[in-house]
Amino acid sequence: MVVAVMMVAGPMALRRAGVVAAAAARGLATRAGRPRHRSPLPRTPWTVRGPPPEVLAELAEPRSVREQVELDTVTYAERLHYVPGLARPRFPAWDRGWRDPWHTPGPRYEEMALYKERGCYICHQGVRMLEGVRQAQWLTKTKLVEGLPPAVQGILDNPALGLQELEERAEHMVSHARLWDTAEVAPRRERYCPMLFENLIHICRLMSGKFPSLSKRMLARNCRIAATWERESFLLQVRGLSGILMNSMTPIPPVASKEEILATKEHVLETFYPIAPTIDLQEVNVYKELNDTGFRDGYPYSHPHTLFFLESANVRTDRFRPEQLRAKMLMFAFGNALAKAKALHGNDPKVLEQPVVVQSIGTDGQLFQFMVFQLNTTDLVSNDGIKNLVWIDSDQNLYERAQCVPEVKKRVVTKPAGISGFQPDTFKKFLALYLHGTV
Repeated sequence: MVVAVMMVAGPMALRRAGVVAAAAARGLATRAGRPRHRSPLPRTPWTVRGPPPEVLAELAEPRSVREQVELDTVTYAERLHYVPGLARPRFPAWDRGWRDPWHTPGPRYEEMALYKERGCYICHQGVRMLEGVRQAQWLTKTKLVEGLPPAVQGILDNPALGLQELEERAEHMVSHARLWDTAEVAPRRERYCPMLFENLIHICRLMSGKFPSLSKRMLARNCRIAATWERESFLLQVRGLSGILMNSMTPIPPVASKEEILATKEHVLETFYPIAPTIDLQEVNVYKELNDTGFRDGYPYSHPHTLFFLESANVRTDRFRPEQLRAKMLMFAFGNALAKAKALHGNDPKVLEQPVVVQSIGTDGQLFQFMVFQLNTTDLVSNDGIKNLVWIDSDQNLYERAQCVPEVKKRVVTKPAGISGFQPDTFKKFLALYLHGTV
């Protein structure tokens, strides 16, 4: 029987079986066999205590270093063309004999006149705060109140102003920006977002017939702001373009009473340890401690009223998320209020007898953010004492959907072209913030 199996197996199987049998006879380990158990090392002074000190000293004795012979680098400079295997030549810097501003390296930071050892953290238009409004609250020493202040809410609830009369016109303005402004089938956001803003501002200006003081305002584009303050051990600045700024000849009256301002002493600012409060801010050592409203002395429209931020980038990743947008709105509203307060009352930190109020509105063409900020104090170093106040009404849709092309299924129009889900309350809030300070 065994012979029959071996005959069937063939010569290669027989050869392999012979090799395994010979290895087993010699005591060699094969793949099929179990590994032998290894016994521990014998207990000797070397295995228990290690080698003696004199042996360690001999092992640690430094070896003689071979003398390095410096060889000349062979380059292909004389060949005037690239040669494989030869090093790339390095030539001295070419001196033009005159200063070319496009090709002259600037001075080092340490050699600049505005260089300072203490770093400054700057918030500009491109800063996206990781913690959003919470981080901006800590940096500006501000207490958050949800919703709009009573002064603005009173404008919304006043039927004598006739805000309902403009609802139909506002809906037509939305359709104009989203559907009729261009010959394109679907306008891009960078097109319809600024157009929608202009249309809403145009409707707001129609109220100048009832309130002539609305004509004493001015829209400033690409204006720059600079405000500097200290917060605990950090030196902070708000600098750069501050959006579209609407100025007025008269300031907005305070929206919080003195009792509400005094009650902010008990408020405890929220921290986000272990994240640093200056995360995402740009740290620089070349700066100038400056407080500037962006306008010259004697400018008639010198009081900031409302800041407008338009997130009109077509690519979603290039736009600020709503939480980041609200944080930017708070920082720049605070910066404009602080610069104006220091221009009026000096740079000494103090509690303001007449608080400075600045409003802010942000939108991406559909979703709106409303904010009212009141600067109560310029003493921002410690967490104690009176805090500033901010009212935020977030994520208010002006409309639900803009259907540029009708949707047809089986020769039946299921979704007609046009604006659906128009929210008149959002437009009323926009108009109420525009009228605030006049009505």
